[in-house]
Amino acid sequence: MKTTKVWFITGASKGFGLSLVKQLLAQGQPVAATSRNIDELKQAVNSTSALFLPLQVELTSEESVNRAITETHATFGKIDVVVNNAGYGIGGSIEELTDEETRHSFDVNVFGTLNVIRKVMPYLRKQQSGHIINLSSIAGIAPGMGWAIYAATKFSVIGLSEVLAQDVKDFGIKVTVVAPGAFRTSFLNADSLVLTKNPIEEYTAVRDVHARYLQMDGKQAGDPEKAAAAMIELAYEQNPPLYLLLGSDAYDRAMHKLETLEKEFRLNEELSKSMAYQG
Repeated sequence: MKTTKVWFITGASKGFGLSLVKQLLAQGQPVAATSRNIDELKQAVNSTSALFLPLQVELTSEESVNRAITETHATFGKIDVVVNNAGYGIGGSIEELTDEETRHSFDVNVFGTLNVIRKVMPYLRKQQSGHIINLSSIAGIAPGMGWAIYAATKFSVIGLSEVLAQDVKDFGIKVTVVAPGAFRTSFLNADSLVLTKNPIEEYTAVRDVHARYLQMDGKQAGDPEKAAAAMIELAYEQNPPLYLLLGSDAYDRAMHKLETLEKEFRLNEELSKSMAYQG
C-alpha cells in the first residue's frame, strides 16, 4: 500500500496529465488537477471522488496559479508532488514564427512552469519535503529540424530544473525533469500542436519534416499509461533521478547526442584550454 501523497498536476485534461490523474485516483491518492477548460477536465476524468479537485487555471497568470495552489493546500492540507505537465508543441523555422507566436510558447511552456514553482515553493519549504516533476521532451536534449522554438522552451525546462534541484536540495525537496519521446497521446492534435501560419516556400525540408511527424499520429510507439506509472513510481523513490528519459527513441537520441557533444567538445580541446593569461 502506497503512502498517501497529495498531487498537483497541470495540463490534466489530456495526455500524460490525464493518465496520471486517473491512475492516482484509482490508487486512492488525492489529486488537484488543472486545465484551462474545467468542463473538459471534469468530463475527461469523470470522477465524483472527494479526492479529485478540478481547477480552472491560466498558467500564464501568477494570480490564477496562486489561487489554485492555495485552494489545493486548503483542501488537502499539504502538497507533496507537483507535476508541471502543461505545454504545447510549436513547429516552424525561427524565421517563420512571429514574435507573438514565439513568446506565447515560452509563456506557456516555460513561464507557466516557473509560475507554479514560485507559488508552490513556500509550502514545500515550510514542510521541508516535496517532489517537483517537470515535463521537458527529448527535443530539449536532442532537437530536430523544424522545431527550434519548441526545443528552446524544453531546453529551458531542463536548465531551470537542473539548477532548481541544487537550490532546493537543503529543504528536502527533490526535482526530476522528464524527457519523453513519442507517445500515443493527443500531442499531435490541433489543440496541442501548432504549426507556423506564415510558411516560407524555401523551407521545403522543414515542411517535409512536419508532414512526416503528423503522419505518426496514433502510431507512436510509447504507451502513455506506462509513462504515467513510471512518473508515479518516481514519487516513491528515496533518491529519485534528476533526469528520466521515457521511450526507447528518447534514450537512443539522448545517447547519440552525448556522443556528438563529446566529439564536438574534444575537436577544439586545445583551443578551448589556451585562453589563460600568460605571464
